[in-house]
Amino acid sequence: MQSVAMTSPRNKVDSFESPDFYCLDDLLMAEHKLVRSAVRDFVKREITPIIEDYAQRAEFPAQLVPKFGKIGAFGATIPTELGGGGLDQISYGLMLQEIERGDSGMRSCVSVQNSLVMYPLYSFGSEEQKRKYLPRLAKGELLGCFGLTEANHGSDPGGMETNFIERSDYYLLNGSKLWITNGPIAGIALVWAKNEQGKIRCLVVEQGMEGFTTQEIKNKWSLRASCTGELIFQDVRVPKENMLPEAFGLKSALKCLDQARYGIAWGALGAAMECYEVARRYALERIQFNKPIASFQLVQKKLAEMLTAVTQAQLLCWRLGMLKNEDKATNAQISLAKRNNIEVALTVAREARQMLGAMGISGEYPIMRHLMNLESVSTYEGTHDIHLLILGADITGIPAFK
Repeated sequence: MQSVAMTSPRNKVDSFESPDFYCLDDLLMAEHKLVRSAVRDFVKREITPIIEDYAQRAEFPAQLVPKFGKIGAFGATIPTELGGGGLDQISYGLMLQEIERGDSGMRSCVSVQNSLVMYPLYSFGSEEQKRKYLPRLAKGELLGCFGLTEANHGSDPGGMETNFIERSDYYLLNGSKLWITNGPIAGIALVWAKNEQGKIRCLVVEQGMEGFTTQEIKNKWSLRASCTGELIFQDVRVPKENMLPEAFGLKSALKCLDQARYGIAWGALGAAMECYEVARRYALERIQFNKPIASFQLVQKKLAEMLTAVTQAQLLCWRLGMLKNEDKATNAQISLAKRNNIEVALTVAREARQMLGAMGISGEYPIMRHLMNLESVSTYEGTHDIHLLILGADITGIPAFK
């Protein structure tokens, strides 16, 4: 590969500014802009300078966890009296947009903590459980994970095999969960399992409980800076007070997934915005045939299509955020946004990779890292095709996956 006569991005200041072709900032409140600005500055200061090295080493930057807590990224929508930020859904979405612009793995960590750990504790937990866990989770003193997916049960979590039986003052838990973000480093795991009657409930399993072990998944081509693992339960004694009293059935677990999917829609948009902006700047600087490649028609076509897709995704996120604020967003609407925005981000990343040529696969630029990460984002919290079926069921009234 020939070298490119350009200054290495590692030596440049992260000067990202988001595209806003339809003046969507006019629709944001001052609080939204303040939150976005604070998180964007955090990403430029704490994530951008280190993330390429951590991704290359396949290592999670654990030092960011308390820093996420300090800036209010954990528990953003949880009431302040429980340690949360008390923010609205658009503020939360903008947070995740900015964090995933830095890296999908970092957004995954934050999403899990918010949507899959703190949300179920707040929505389905007892007052004692809320007071015990939420403030520490919000500060980043405690990290959590969500144990639903199993090796044999991904898109069909209702077939889970993890189970527990009731004893006098505890539950005896057996089974395993796979592909669990934060799993190997989490202090608590919210584990969905079947009781003796086959009913699904949720148990809070704490690190250090006898019989509870974790194993990190290695050799990933995607989400390399994220910590992913397996949870293994061998006759784990879980105190009865660790069951979430209001979590009943798969319906409760799917409510948590809707929260996560909402955040993913915003996060994928952040990755798309970053790839577009990197490609735009590169096209203006890269000289071929004695002029910048931005002057060529095909490059302009790519940039125009990328900006169009990003703008559509921005509008979709804003409207969905408004519906979430009004508690009107349906699971099908969330599925549409999750599926669409990841597809947009993947398309934008692939076009950006083409525009950068050989440099597009280099760690000197974030494009290939985003592209690889988004392949996983397209799969987790409901695959691309599963979300099509969720929409299909909503359109026709006929669930094709049953």
